[in-house]
Amino acid sequence: MSDRPFWAADDYAGGRPIRVDGGIRIHATKGAVARTWWSARFLTVLEQLGVGGRLSRGRTYARSGQIVSLDIDAGAAVALVQGTRPQPYRVRIGLGVWDKPQWRRVEQALAADAWYAAALLAGTVPPEIEELLDGLGLSLFPAAGDDLAQDCSCPDATVPCKHLAAVFYVLAERCDTDPFTLLALRGRDRTTLLERLRTERDRAAGADSASGPAALADLLDDFWTAPPGGAAAPRPPETAPDAVLDQVPEPGLRSGRDTLTDLLRPVYRALADPARVG
Repeated sequence: MSDRPFWAADDYAGGRPIRVDGGIRIHATKGAVARTWWSARFLTVLEQLGVGGRLSRGRTYARSGQIVSLDIDAGAAVALVQGTRPQPYRVRIGLGVWDKPQWRRVEQALAADAWYAAALLAGTVPPEIEELLDGLGLSLFPAAGDDLAQDCSCPDATVPCKHLAAVFYVLAERCDTDPFTLLALRGRDRTTLLERLRTERDRAAGADSASGPAALADLLDDFWTAPPGGAAAPRPPETAPDAVLDQVPEPGLRSGRDTLTDLLRPVYRALADPARVG
């Protein structure tokens, strides 16, 4: 009997993975996967933690739709990835969850400026959020090796294996289309976070109104009076012109290797730049 492990012939003889019908795949069929600064930052952080150099192993899996399922919850993204064996591999990527006192500080800081919630709802992550969290002693992205866990049921001893790497790519693109993804991994899903921010704003408004009707009347007298020196205009969330293409399912139409989304993306960007259109 051969001394080789029983799984060697399946996983290390160059066998092709079993094709998945309707598998989860990234939209980027060529070039860079990340389309926004925050998903690019996520991949850059992985490189700094020594993960990024091996990510290319999973690019083909991510583009060919080998991921059967992906569930994102507080502290972990769990996926099934189809390899060369009939049974898909179970992949888990863990990220440290912020505790209650930490989340309370985050919620109070975000509620103090409604622009942050507006930006997230508009599908973007303002760069200022990194500075805000840094001031609280927290990081949206993995801060160190022990802040990131990687597990796969495949026999490959290399970390990350191609199955883990494929899920990292899908996570990066999921962050592109839903900026609440990283916050969900840190412990607050979209619905819960928005409800807590609303509660914090209501609590702050109640404290402001506690001074009584006389104070409210004083405020009404000055309601139409511009503040000294003028007030800064509200900052609109910065949304990429082609972001809407990431919010809808990928059409089945293709032109060679290019998807319809790939062909429409430069059109949306050009329309957002009058100088280029002219």
